[in-house]
Order: sequence, then structure tokens, then C-alpha cells
Amino acid sequence: MRAHRLPTAAALLTAAALVTSAAYAPPAAAQDDVILTDPRITESSGLAASRQHDGVYWTHNDSEDGPYVYAVDGETGETLATITLRGIGEPRDVEAISLGPGNQLYVGDIGDNMDGSWSYVWIYRFPEPKQLKDATVDAVQYEAQYDDGPRDAEALMVHPKTGRVYVVSKKKDGGAALYAGPEELSTGSMNIFRRVAPVNLWVTDGAFSPDGTRMALRSYVGGRMYRFEDGKPTEDGRLDVPLQRQGESMTYTADGSAIVFGSEGEQSDLVLREVEGGGDSSSDGADGSGEPGGGSGGAGDDEGRDPVKTVLLVAGGIGAVVGLRKLLARRPRPD
Repeated sequence: MRAHRLPTAAALLTAAALVTSAAYAPPAAAQDDVILTDPRITESSGLAASRQHDGVYWTHNDSEDGPYVYAVDGETGETLATITLRGIGEPRDVEAISLGPGNQLYVGDIGDNMDGSWSYVWIYRFPEPKQLKDATVDAVQYEAQYDDGPRDAEALMVHPKTGRVYVVSKKKDGGAALYAGPEELSTGSMNIFRRVAPVNLWVTDGAFSPDGTRMALRSYVGGRMYRFEDGKPTEDGRLDVPLQRQGESMTYTADGSAIVFGSEGEQSDLVLREVEGGGDSSSDGADGSGEPGGGSGGAGDDEGRDPVKTVLLVAGGIGAVVGLRKLLARRPRPD
């Protein structure tokens, strides 16, 4: 009986390992891991790397916080400045922040968890402060709609060369898409964002490389890299996304050599991962390799996988291991 049962148990253990590894691949060691120390930052949902202040990142809370944006130190995680936006309405569901040409910061009040409860969303714009200190600044508010109806979104990206604003909708069961705003946003009329391309990913944030040739999108458990030409994306491999508590933000570093990933929650972390290409316009921008840095995928490209399914896969692996233990427990003891 031992000769029969041991191979069966080994097979179960192998199956459990395969199932679990399919759902979770340990991320590569991070080059940097910084904890945000400000107790006010509990739902960091967007990140933007400063171009005027080396190693500084702009972030904000998800909702019910007010018109605030925080400058955090990328080395210590400490808050260096709190900016209060003046001249806008009461924010509803702020999900993203991006830095455009002329050092203009754009904040996307684009969340819609009811997937259609808002007939329009808001985008705020204000100049990146030259000095890092607490201040109140005047912001411009834009109203925006999608050409195919209301939807939930968490990714807003401003192209660093053209200044055009893009939004990626969030849809776990397919149907997500990249939307392009008008060439210039207007305060005097509704800004219509038009569907550009489908996206097979449950997108929680995105970012353009500093030279504008690449677009990176992340979800909770994976991501994709794209080449970006003439306003359209072309898939270009997996993005090395770390496994985080609730990964909802990302930005390229100012020099384009790496991407910083953020997470929601108290004392959330910033994790830096190096990437190839996407530097400033003085470089060739594209690396020509067909794969971004970390092309193996790290935590993996979920190809639109629902995180709930990932959890179920892991649970299945655990269940197989538990079953193995029970099987071994029932084996007759040798005399």
C-alpha cells in the first residue's frame, strides 16, 4: 500500500504547487520599498513623479478626504507638502494624478463604483508648486463625458509631449478601453473622451513614459506594457508588477528608468522596479527588445484575470495540500 499511496500523494503535492504557482508568482526583489508615513494618507490611489523636485512623488487619497494633494519623499516616505485645491467643487472619487507639459498636474476625479451613477466626471488642473511647502492653489476644473456612456475608471494619463489627456476605464469582465480627450480641455463646454482601443486588463492605474513612446497599465495582480505611437497603443509584453495589498497607483520615475508602484491602505508602500526604454526625448526611447524590463512578468500579467479568481486558484492549491495531509494521516502505521 505504501508503494501505491506515496506516488499518489506526490502527485497531489505537485498539482497543488502547479495551481498555486499559476495564481501567484513571487515578485522579483524590489530595488526600493518605502512606507508612506503620513497617517492622513490612507487610500493612496494615484502617483506622479515630480520633474522639479528630485525624488518627490505626488499622491492623493481615494475619496472623502477633500481637495488635497500630497508631496511625498521617495526615499523616506515622509510628506513634504500638502496642497489644497481652491476653485473646484467637492471631490467625489479621486482616482488618478498625472504630470503634463509645462509642469501642470492633472487630478482625475473619475471613479464611479456604481459604473454609471455619474453622467459626467471631473478633471482638475493646477501648476506644480516650485516650492515644497503647504499651500493653497487655484485649480481649473473640467467636466468630461465618454462617447459611449458613463463608466468607472481609475487611470488618467497626460501625454508628456502633446498634453492630451487619456483615461482607461476599469472593467473586470472585459469591455475596458482607452479613451482620448480633446486636443485641449475646455472649461466652457463638455469634454468628450472618445474610445481609442480595447484594453484586456482590469486597470487600476496607468502612466506614460517621459518620452511618450510607452504606456504602462497595471491591475491588482499584473500589468501590460504598450508602445504608443500616433495616439494608439500596441501591446509590447508583460509589466513586472509587485504583489501589493491593494495596488492602485503607478508612475514612471522622472528619468524613465523605472516605474514606482503604490498601494492603498495605512502605511502603504512604494515599490520601484527598473524598466527599459521610456527615457527622456534625448534618448532613443525604445529599446527594440520587444519586452520591457522584467519581461518575465514578476507577479505576472493577469491578462484581465479577476483577482477573485486568483484567490480561488490559491485556495484550490491550499485545498490540495490539506487533502494531501489528510491522506497521509489515514495511512496505516507500520508495525
